[in-house]
Amino acid sequence: MIGTLRAVALDAPDARRLAAFYADLGGWTMQDTEDDEWITVQTGDGWRIAAQLSPDHVPPRWPDPAYPQQAHLDLRVPDLDAGAARAAELGAELLRKNDNWYTLADPAGHPFDLCLFPAKQETTLMGVMLDCPDSGQLSAFYAELLGKPVTYEGEGVAMIGEDGAHPVMFQQIAEYHAPRWPDPAYPQQFHLDVTVDDVDAAEAAVLRLGATSLAASGVNWRVYADPAGKPFCLCWD
Repeated sequence: MIGTLRAVALDAPDARRLAAFYADLGGWTMQDTEDDEWITVQTGDGWRIAAQLSPDHVPPRWPDPAYPQQAHLDLRVPDLDAGAARAAELGAELLRKNDNWYTLADPAGHPFDLCLFPAKQETTLMGVMLDCPDSGQLSAFYAELLGKPVTYEGEGVAMIGEDGAHPVMFQQIAEYHAPRWPDPAYPQQFHLDVTVDDVDAAEAAVLRLGATSLAASGVNWRVYADPAGKPFCLCWD
């Protein structure tokens, strides 16, 4: 393990609105802050979702591969129709219905899935799914980075971590188009923040695994691209 998952961040033209959407939809806690550029939402089971201001945000147009989603959230709900109706009240758009899940777009245009799970009455975050050209390769990279074992690998899909313990999932996309951060014409849409103890040692480790430094940093973060070209940050406290 190089670091631990700190947050799943979504780009948005209005970070406060997007954070409020997920907080209201899940019944979760939105961070009380005056910062309109970065707002976090804490789920009941320990996930941190962050909304990050992106003034030049170009939303996905799922399922158009020319405007890819790059990643999406899977939420569990006890009733699909009720969950979708509540999401629509909050500003979501229904994109597609299936027997066991509905796909919607949040107010920033990010697709997300509501998955039928009647065993619990509350809305819960099952996991985050990353699009990629090779699910086996990317799952192996993040398994080493986050110290989560590969718990499922099938044809074009993989998962690291156990169900209920903040798993990260991967789905293989035939017409995958990688982000070119920070170019707004090829937006990242999502990124993961990873907490590390020693950023220099962590940087050397992720570069050995196949990451690329994107030569951007702040007071407590540095930006890299994973083997699929998706940006992620190494962060420290």
